[in-house]
Amino acid sequence: MIQNDTRYEAFNKLNEKKQAFNAYKVHRAKEEKEEQRLRAKKAKEDLEQFLLSSERMSSSIKYYRCHEMFQHLELWKIVPESERREVYEDVVFNLAKKEKEENKAMRKRNMKVLSEILDSMTNITFKTTWSEAQQMLIDNPTFAEDTDLLSMDKEDALIVFAEHIKQLEEEEEEERERQKKRIKRQQRKCRDSYIALLDELHEQGKLTSMSLWVELYPMISADIRFTAMLGQPGSTPLDLFKFYVADLKSRFHDEKKIIKEILKEKSFEVQVKTSFKEFATVVCDDPRSATLDAGNVKLTYNALIEKAEAREKERQKEEARKMRRLEAGLRATFKSIGVDSGSTWEDVRPRAQHLSAFTAITIEAERIRIFKEYQQHLEEACGHHHSRNKKKSKKKDRKKSRSRSHSYTSDSDDGHHKRRSRRSRSRSRSYSDDTDDDRRKSRKKKSKKKKGRSRSRSVSSEDSYRSRRSSKKKKHRSRSRSRSRSRGGSYRSSHTRSKGHSEGDSGRKSSEREAGEVSLEEGELSEDELEKKREQLMKELENIN
Repeated sequence: MIQNDTRYEAFNKLNEKKQAFNAYKVHRAKEEKEEQRLRAKKAKEDLEQFLLSSERMSSSIKYYRCHEMFQHLELWKIVPESERREVYEDVVFNLAKKEKEENKAMRKRNMKVLSEILDSMTNITFKTTWSEAQQMLIDNPTFAEDTDLLSMDKEDALIVFAEHIKQLEEEEEEERERQKKRIKRQQRKCRDSYIALLDELHEQGKLTSMSLWVELYPMISADIRFTAMLGQPGSTPLDLFKFYVADLKSRFHDEKKIIKEILKEKSFEVQVKTSFKEFATVVCDDPRSATLDAGNVKLTYNALIEKAEAREKERQKEEARKMRRLEAGLRATFKSIGVDSGSTWEDVRPRAQHLSAFTAITIEAERIRIFKEYQQHLEEACGHHHSRNKKKSKKKDRKKSRSRSHSYTSDSDDGHHKRRSRRSRSRSRSYSDDTDDDRRKSRKKKSKKKKGRSRSRSVSSEDSYRSRRSSKKKKHRSRSRSRSRSRGGSYRSSHTRSKGHSEGDSGRKSSEREAGEVSLEEGELSEDELEKKREQLMKELENIN
C-alpha cells in the first residue's frame, strides 16, 4: 500500500522503514487515545451541564430516578456507567451547594423583609403576642402578596418577631428612663423654686433661725411655688423648711463671733437695760451685718443680755457681802463702846460717829436698822441666858437626889444584877412559851380534820402550856412590883430591863419566823408528813420545858 509512495523510497534500509512505521503507529495510537479522551470528557461535560441546567434535577433525586428520566438521551448513553455515576454525584453535590446558598440568601431576604414589615406596623407594641402578630401579618397586604414570605420557615419568623419585640421593649425602657429623668428634673426645679421662695422670705426678714412653720405657713401656702411641691415624692415643703431653718441655726456660732467683733470695734458693751433696738442699730451699721440672720442676731442679743444679768447678779452679791462685812464692823463698834439694850440712838450716835466703821455706812437709815437689830440680839441673848440658868439649877437638884441614894444602890448592886439575869432568862422563856402557844394554836386550826388522837394530844399540851405560862406571868408581875419599890438603882435596872425586853423581842421574832416556816412547810407536805412534823415539835417543846 505504501511502497508505491515516493516517500517510502526515502528510507534505504528496511529497518529504518520499519522503525518509522512503528513510530507512526505509536504516535497515531496516542492521538486516537487523546481524541477518545477528549470526546469522553466533552460528553461528561455536556452531560453535567445538561443535568445542572435541567429543571427536573435536584439535590435530593436518586440515581435510578435520574437514569429512568434520561436513559433515552444520547448524552446519557455515550457516557459509560461509571462515569455517569461520577457525573451524577458531582451534579448532586453542586446542586446541594447551590440550593444551600439560595436558601441562605432567601432566608436572609425573608427575615429582612419581615423585619421591615414589622417595623412599619405601628399597631404592634412590646405587649403584642405572637398569635396576635400572625393575624396582623396575614391582614397586611405586603406580607400576603409575597409568596416567599408565605413559605418562610415559622421558626425564622418567630426569631424575627422576638428580636422586634426585644427592640420595642428596649425602646420602651429608654422612654421610661427619659420620662423619669424629665420628672426628676421637674421635681428638682420645683424644689429649687421653693428654696428660692424661702430665700426671698429670709432676705425680707420674715424667715429667721427662730421662725416656726405655723407662723409662716399662711404666707408660704399662698405662693404657687408651694403648691407645685405638693404631692411630690421625697422631701416635703415642711422638711425643706426645717432644713433651711437648721442651716440658719448652724450659722449661729460663726455669726455670733462676727457680732462680737463688731461690738468690740464699736466699743459697745451690752448692759442689762440695753434694748434690742440699740443693739441692732450698732450691729447693722457695719457692712458685715448684711450676711447675718435676724434670728441669730436676736439669739446673740439674748445671750449677751443673759451674761449682763449674770454680771449684775454677781455685782449685787458682792455688794451684799461687802454690806454684811460693814454691818459686822458696826456691830463690833457698838459692842466696843458698850451699847446695851437700854441705850438710845441719840446717845450712841455721838460716840460712834467718828469711828471708821460708822462712817463706812453712808445711809443713816441703815445705821439705825443695824443698831435696832443689835439691841434685839442683845435682848434675845439675855433671855436665853436666864432660861439656861434655870435649867442648870434643876440639873443640880437632880444630881443631889441621885447622890443621896447612891450608897444604897452600890450595896445592893450585885444582888440586883443576879436577880435581873434570872428575870431576863425567865422573861425570854415566857416569850418563847407565848410563841410556842401561838404556834400550837395555828397548828390546831390547820389540823381540825385530823384524827382524834392527835387533836386530844394537842389540846392537852396546850392546857399544860397555858398553866405554865399563867404561873410564870404571875411570878413576873410580883417581881416587877418589888422592883418598882426600889427607886435607888432606877437607871441601871431600867437599862437591864430594856436589854431583857430586846432579847425577848428578838426571841419572839425568831420563834414567829420559825412558826411561819413550819406553817409553809405544812401547807406543802402530805397528811402523814404533817403528823410526823407535829409529833417532832411536841417532843422538842417538852425537852425545852
